[in-house]
Amino acid sequence: MKANIKWLDDPEVFRVNQLPAHSDHPFYKDYREWQNHSSSFKQSLNGAWQFHFSKDPQSRPIDFYKRSFDSSSFDTIPVPSEIELNGYAQNQYTNILYPWEGKIYRKPAYTLGRGIKDGDFSQGKDNTVGSYLKHFDLNPALAGHDIHIQFEGVERAMYVYLNGHFIGYAEDSFTPSEFDLTPYIQAKDNILAVEVFKHSTASWLEDQDMFRFSGIFRSVELLALPRTHLMDLDIKPTVVNDYHDGVFNAKLHFMGKTSGNVHVLIEDIDGKTLLNKKLPLKSTVEIENETFANVHLWDNHDPYLYQLIIEVHDQDGKLVELIPYQFGFRKIEITKDHVVLLNGKRLIINGVNRHEWDAKRGRSITLADMKQDIATFKHNNINAVRTCHYPNQIPWYYLCDQNGIYMMAENNLESHGTWQKLGQVEATSNVPGSIPEWREVVVDRARSNYETFKNHTAILFWSLGNESYAGSNIAAMNKLYKDHDSSRLTHYEGVFHAPEFKKEISDLESCMYLPPKEAEEYLQNPKKPLVECEYMHDMGNSDGGMGSYIKLIDKYPQYMGGFIWDFIDQALLVHDPVSGQDVLRYGGDFDDRHSDYEFSGDGLMFADRTPKPAMQEVRYYYGLHK
Repeated sequence: MKANIKWLDDPEVFRVNQLPAHSDHPFYKDYREWQNHSSSFKQSLNGAWQFHFSKDPQSRPIDFYKRSFDSSSFDTIPVPSEIELNGYAQNQYTNILYPWEGKIYRKPAYTLGRGIKDGDFSQGKDNTVGSYLKHFDLNPALAGHDIHIQFEGVERAMYVYLNGHFIGYAEDSFTPSEFDLTPYIQAKDNILAVEVFKHSTASWLEDQDMFRFSGIFRSVELLALPRTHLMDLDIKPTVVNDYHDGVFNAKLHFMGKTSGNVHVLIEDIDGKTLLNKKLPLKSTVEIENETFANVHLWDNHDPYLYQLIIEVHDQDGKLVELIPYQFGFRKIEITKDHVVLLNGKRLIINGVNRHEWDAKRGRSITLADMKQDIATFKHNNINAVRTCHYPNQIPWYYLCDQNGIYMMAENNLESHGTWQKLGQVEATSNVPGSIPEWREVVVDRARSNYETFKNHTAILFWSLGNESYAGSNIAAMNKLYKDHDSSRLTHYEGVFHAPEFKKEISDLESCMYLPPKEAEEYLQNPKKPLVECEYMHDMGNSDGGMGSYIKLIDKYPQYMGGFIWDFIDQALLVHDPVSGQDVLRYGGDFDDRHSDYEFSGDGLMFADRTPKPAMQEVRYYYGLHK
């Protein structure tokens, strides 16, 4: 198959040769590797890459992926990082309007009675291109194995080549993209080429309130598959018998040789073995209805996790793969009176919306950033996070499991600018809506979010996206979650625009910035539990009046609380030549026009992670319902 640049214009082409999404579980060669947190089955490709920037598709080096191409004129760029923050392109912050508004006329394909507009993005004068090259040798430990490559995050559409061969195409900037390199990988002198386009039809679905970056901004890894490999782990721990006992079910999907056995163990925090089971190795191995008496339940105050260990042995009894995974027992449900319970007790959300952000690296954040954010949550009585408005880096989900942070895990979906124009609702060109040609791409985003993160105890809610109006396509996303997962609730706020879908979309009544008086009016006769998915917009010297919302928690059990907008400013630390100091700059400070200016600065913390005075208010009021 040959790559086709016109895929950028077609919403029905969003993955080519991309492997199906699967669980994010770690895997090791043996116990020593697990103990050292280093897998010989993985090879990082992070670091310096060769790089060429093109202002549009027409000026890009088309043949750069070929082995004969002379790349001596290429620059270098760190991976992961944002192209714009390396000085190649214009920083631009915008909230609702798309970056091209007022410059290029575009409407989404299949809206307003039209089909695909040829060249809409594939010839777009604003569609910058990053051409990346990485020369590498295969680590000896990976030799002889099937080799996959995983890109954890690339904005916004990418074509992948290896040693002159087209490998695949992917969109969806914030979920992992995995490809099989096995047919073309060699021991020495591999040339990996990645062509990254800032815009494609995916841009219509990624209209989040944020700086509009591009590039390979998360980690890139090679994965060597053992001769028998657990490709997908699907665990379903449930709570029964009045919250006393637990039932464990799991499906293990293997690829490669299936001769041997699987040894499954579950241990408690003290190392006591609760399950010790050997099963013959097959392509699918199931653990069914294993009951544990008097389980220790997981919650924010006591994030108790059990240790699952899966040993894969070949027919000679040799260990070929070790998979450790921690999980908890917990139960979330809605009563007939529309009260949300966790483990039989009313659930109260002291939450924040959290963009991934670093003042120097933008969305290319580090593990240290994440750990610091968890510490800030703990210090300020924040017990929940909404991953606004896209899946986060994989380590964040593990940290929330381990620290008892309740998660609203959101899809990578926002199409705000397709239906709201300068404050007015005008949905004739809204996507995904109920347009058949836009259904599969958004359902795929839901599937990727679910399949990747399905085993994380911290996730209590699947969120279908943000500010994307409503229609049968979002209803189809809701159905995917319900068909696969009865252990969590679904959330979507924008269904109020199309109330005829309320029975098909969202287990919760959700609203943004609903005044306390109107929230109370709803709570006097609720049809669903109410959560404020965004409230207390923390811009400037705001966050006053929080007590009016907190009073509703005591008065109405159907009120769950909510997620403050938002946790951290989106601002960039730059050197000011006039003052000679490093200063934080917001939208509009980079000669970006159009821009939503200081609207990017509405966090409880400045972008350097210094708390604002409003954090004191949050700590006090959230401390009332710890």
